[in-house]
Amino acid sequence: MDKFRDVLCGWSWEENKLFELALAVVDEQHPDRWEVVAAMVGGEKTAEDVHKHYIILLEDLQFIESGKLDHKLAETQSCIQLDCTQSVCWTDDDNNLLVRFDIN
Repeated sequence: MDKFRDVLCGWSWEENKLFELALAVVDEQHPDRWEVVAAMVGGEKTAEDVHKHYIILLEDLQFIESGKLDHKLAETQSCIQLDCTQSVCWTDDDNNLLVRFDIN
């Protein structure tokens, strides 16, 4: 649980969104993947920081997929209804964050 608290306390909402976007655009096979992701996140995040954040994300996904998560949270009504016609909801905020990057 300490890792979870560290992730919540050590990463802002914007940094998490930048992290998600960076993972979406930086190829998994890129030789300097974590350095590029860290540069895209910005701030004081290092390649080691973003790699650790990624490992924790994978652990969280495995935990969710294992069925050990309390599904009562999923039964609650969402406050915001989103209409996503594609597999990924892309918001204006996401786009504005992404255009800050020049990955070429």
